[in-house]
Amino acid sequence: MIYKDNPGSGCLYFFIMAEANHLIKETSPYLLQHAHNPVDWYPWNREALDKAVAEDKPILVSIGYSACHWCHVMERESFEDAGVAEIMNRDFVNIKIDREERPDLDHIYMDALQAMTGSGGWPLNIFLTPDRKPFYGGTYFPPRPVHNRPSWKDVLKGVSQAYRERRAEVEAQAIQMIDHLENANHIGIGADLLKNLKGKKLVEKSQLREMRDALMQTADKTWGGFGYAPKFPQTFMVRFLMIYDFLFGDKEGLNHAILTLKKMMRGGIYDHIGGGFARYSTDTEWLVPHFEKMTYDNALISIAIADAYKVTGEQDFADVLDETLHFMTSEMMSEEFGFYAALDADSEGVEGKYYVWTRAEFDSVVGEDSALLAKYFDITEAGNWENENIPFKKQADDAFASKHAISKEELKQKVATARARLLTERQKRVVPGLDDKCLLGWNALMNVALTNAFAATGNRKWLDTAEKNMAFIFERFRNQATGEWYHTFKKGQAKYPAFLDDLAYLIYAMIRLSEVNGNTELLKDAEELTSKVFEDFADSESPLFYYTGRNQSDVVLRKKDWYDGSVPSGNAIMSDNFLRLGKLMDRQEWVEKSEQMLISLHEMILRYPSSFGFWAGLLLEHFAGTMEILILGEQSKVASERLLKTFIPNRIFQFSNAPEMGNPLHDGKPTAKETYLYLCRDYSCLKPVTDPEEFLQLVEKEKLT
Repeated sequence: MIYKDNPGSGCLYFFIMAEANHLIKETSPYLLQHAHNPVDWYPWNREALDKAVAEDKPILVSIGYSACHWCHVMERESFEDAGVAEIMNRDFVNIKIDREERPDLDHIYMDALQAMTGSGGWPLNIFLTPDRKPFYGGTYFPPRPVHNRPSWKDVLKGVSQAYRERRAEVEAQAIQMIDHLENANHIGIGADLLKNLKGKKLVEKSQLREMRDALMQTADKTWGGFGYAPKFPQTFMVRFLMIYDFLFGDKEGLNHAILTLKKMMRGGIYDHIGGGFARYSTDTEWLVPHFEKMTYDNALISIAIADAYKVTGEQDFADVLDETLHFMTSEMMSEEFGFYAALDADSEGVEGKYYVWTRAEFDSVVGEDSALLAKYFDITEAGNWENENIPFKKQADDAFASKHAISKEELKQKVATARARLLTERQKRVVPGLDDKCLLGWNALMNVALTNAFAATGNRKWLDTAEKNMAFIFERFRNQATGEWYHTFKKGQAKYPAFLDDLAYLIYAMIRLSEVNGNTELLKDAEELTSKVFEDFADSESPLFYYTGRNQSDVVLRKKDWYDGSVPSGNAIMSDNFLRLGKLMDRQEWVEKSEQMLISLHEMILRYPSSFGFWAGLLLEHFAGTMEILILGEQSKVASERLLKTFIPNRIFQFSNAPEMGNPLHDGKPTAKETYLYLCRDYSCLKPVTDPEEFLQLVEKEKLT
């Protein structure tokens, strides 16, 4: 009998220790959670794949991640069961995959599952032929049949029997599925489409309005967000509405974007005690989250909140931004300034246990102000969720302070004191498991969040952290000898070739960091990395890029990814990168490449803007044109920080004390002691001005071509 601390769930429990399986040498917390299951799990590697071929067994691939609640449930119910393990070990080669380590495999087999069943999710359990082709799958299966869902044992026996007795049928089905996935890659291919639209506007204003209207038709005007439960942050749609208002003036759309962020900030999806956002809300009101905290969510939400602060100047946005980044840098960042992947939803085997309070607990910790602050955080005797309470702000601070006849400053002080006490008490609990691997793409997104936070607030702590994080990225994710980039890093080991998302996000981050610190060497690195993306990920038949590099040999096919889901697609980010680097480096062919990528998905973006939110924002910029902003002079840094506080989405931005030789935007500009602000398009500039406020008036006049 062994006392075990499950590294992914924060669970402490007794169990019979099985011999370690083939996962024991892995670094992924999710895989290590399963290293002592009686199931003879393998990681996805050549040994496992060759074993399936040699023994002519089907492969069971089970994909999840460390913060996945139902993954933990299925492990406890089935993968720790000796009887289940006996069937799995006898009839299958069993492979466990961390979807965050191998998103390429997750994309392939999730697409297959959705084609088979019409839905997907995690844990993803899918059965493959020995040559890695999928033929059957599902998500969570219970230990006993329930609600028309078969038990996991029944599934195993049925699949094994089908493979033995109807082999030809199974293999034909697997081949058809691969053909289907291959055909899906052909979206965006079409020389005629590119030819027909070449030289024409990519989109008309009326079409942009139709996209805006389509988004607003799904808007929840009461609680913010789009659609109803479950509710995801959908920050790309928020950002689209903010850009649309910037260009055309649309207070209804802007107000909804701001409402959405405010409701999230007041809701239970936001951790009012420790800071940071959970993955999504299970209800319409943002009250009950799925409690896992992901680095990419907090990065993308922080970017949107920083933009909202630029637009509104409302202090609440700055406060939540600061609290969120404080959480990320204190709880989710290594000593090397690398950001970890996630915090689990569960602790002690119970989802959300770490975050909720009874009224008695709340009162005993908060003390004399508990009656007032219980109303502030919606803490009741009955509880607002399963007889306990998730801190939740029903009112804005102004309204609450007015209702209770205290000043906003006094309320703020009382809340800060209570939060500190509650946090101290909460830290005595069993903390949810930390997935302490670092992912290149998610670190790059956090870098953008830090950069935008500095731009919005002027807090130099965030710029300093962004620069140290970028140094960590270059040091730990890149092979210093070969220049190759890797997807994941943990305990001194970088693994798996970088995917398109990784490199696209990194280029995106380098461009934005160079805007705020003036380091144009970052642009040269970004240009070099962009050339690598062409070399390793390009498709000769389409403007869009593959998700995996050309040397990735262990996948059954190379897929393309273009939807904006929980993160923006690598193709969408590369289109943005091509546009900005093309302007910054005077590479017109890259500007045209950005247009070609948009053209290839043109109809789908217009028809389904909610699934192409980042792409839709790019269409807005291609319609309006890109402003080129350059500040030159001894006070260029001061002037730049003033302009960076303003929401100007469709632009490139540079500042320097003096013109730089060979920099296209700087060419022909005189060296002067006085600081000049230039507003240009295609390197043709208006008469420079010296006052940032006057410059912003020019921007207002010139924001549409």
